[in-house]
Amino acid sequence: MQNFELTILGCSSATPTSKRNPTAQLLNIAERFFLIDCGEATQIQLRKYKLKFQRINHIFISHLHGDHYLGLMGLISSMHLLGRTVELHLYCPAELQEIIEIQFKHSQSYIKFPIVYHPHKYIDNDLIFEDERVEVRTIVLNHRIPCCGFIFKEKPLLANISKETIHLFQLTVEEIIAIKAGSDLTKRSGEVIKNAELVTNIKEPRSYAYCSDTCYDERIAALVKGFNLLYHEATFLQEMEARAKETFHTTALQAGMIAKKANVKQLMIGHYSARYKDLQPLLNEAKSVFDNTILAIEGQSIVVSY
Repeated sequence: MQNFELTILGCSSATPTSKRNPTAQLLNIAERFFLIDCGEATQIQLRKYKLKFQRINHIFISHLHGDHYLGLMGLISSMHLLGRTVELHLYCPAELQEIIEIQFKHSQSYIKFPIVYHPHKYIDNDLIFEDERVEVRTIVLNHRIPCCGFIFKEKPLLANISKETIHLFQLTVEEIIAIKAGSDLTKRSGEVIKNAELVTNIKEPRSYAYCSDTCYDERIAALVKGFNLLYHEATFLQEMEARAKETFHTTALQAGMIAKKANVKQLMIGHYSARYKDLQPLLNEAKSVFDNTILAIEGQSIVVSY
């Protein structure tokens, strides 16, 4: 089974605390390492949890509030100082290129590796990355400034065919390839053997949706229907709903409501306001609506299962 593992590097909202850093996550899908947002201290967190940041080739920045990108310059600089030559891809607001380049200019920094910018188009389900194992699409979020969430999905895996089945039907290489791709088998007699009778281990591709900063928006539920894991911000308790609405954020209760409407398998909440030293009330509130909820805790790794 290929890896599909999420590590939390930061889970605080705009103001960090002595125990919580601003938002950052590392997602490993089949040994592709995707950094999702890059708040302050992200590179320190990567070192702390023994994650090799030179293996990161794709970084996704949701929006240009500092708690989601201010760690990026330090990370890029360290990559440079440690001898990186492989290109780095940034999926981000278009304005981030200017922000980065003006800092390079005034510090007279000459980065040894190419940075390839992929500006957000702010279109739901816009395909921004794809290879033979993974595809990544955007979700347009409802925040105070333009903001994107990200959908990560496995490509469908080829089914297995047992040795016994291959021997029983005396399958050729061409037939094996076709059956793994979903075809039925037509025998010389004309009899058709359905694909489901020939293959094993057919599994639904796993999926992860990252919704960083957004006010309560039921439109999101339709875009993440049935996902394995949904991360949704939960900055405030419901008693502060007015403050959440004013700042274009979500309460823990509202995050639970989105997860329930989307019928996801598991919800993870994060982006906690610094006012909450104890996170249990946030968890309890979300679980009152959607029981299979967990907290984003720094250093925690979550394996997304089939």
